[in-house]
Amino acid sequence: MTAKPSILQELPTDLHRDRLPKHVAVIMDGNGRWAKRQGLPRIMGHRRGVDTLKDLLRCCRDWGVQALTAYAFSTENWGRPLEEVDFLMTLFERVLRQELREMKEENVRIRFVGNLDALPTSLQAEIERSMLETKDNQGITFSVATNYGGRQEIVRACRAIASQVQQGLLHPDNIDESLFERHLHTAGVCDPDLLIRTSGEMRLSNFLLWQAAYAELYVTDTLWPDFDRHEFHQALASYQARERRFGKVGNV
Repeated sequence: MTAKPSILQELPTDLHRDRLPKHVAVIMDGNGRWAKRQGLPRIMGHRRGVDTLKDLLRCCRDWGVQALTAYAFSTENWGRPLEEVDFLMTLFERVLRQELREMKEENVRIRFVGNLDALPTSLQAEIERSMLETKDNQGITFSVATNYGGRQEIVRACRAIASQVQQGLLHPDNIDESLFERHLHTAGVCDPDLLIRTSGEMRLSNFLLWQAAYAELYVTDTLWPDFDRHEFHQALASYQARERRFGKVGNV
């Protein structure tokens, strides 16, 4: 899990450990624009973005965040140029193969969420291996949303529940939020407390539409390859300065 060096290693003194988000989700936007500003091909932005993600994962582990979910490839991303899509699939596979041993040693539990059946067969094999070999790890849970779409996930859950009702295995009156969540790709992982989006875009882009219902949103103009521990520090400081009310009356 080797990544670019960072100055901050311990939790900054202005942050309160007992008020850290348990689960952070990130929309990693801006790789292509970063590469263009550097006069580089778009794929170089994706390569640099992998280093940024590895450092954020380690930072979350070092500082006490229990779960990190990264939006790596959306269902809509198939519409990008074929060369870029092929590069991303190859990149995902190579990174998994290279980093698995170290992530196992660092007690990372790897999960992939999304429609994985549509991915290249060789990538599916690496994904299955990484999840199997880290399933018992008790450290940070690292979820990678790949070929993921929030609307598609909700429709998939509805179909599964409807099938149970049709078969007489479930009464409609027994359908509640808890049951619905068990049919989502993210079942077993708590909802994100903080959702970060880089590059300044003010939208969710079909990411964790159900799960992010009460997530605190943090948007930065920083492009993803430049998002470092100092930027993450600012995001956490903003999070801790807020009052989470979950639709109730605050302490005003």
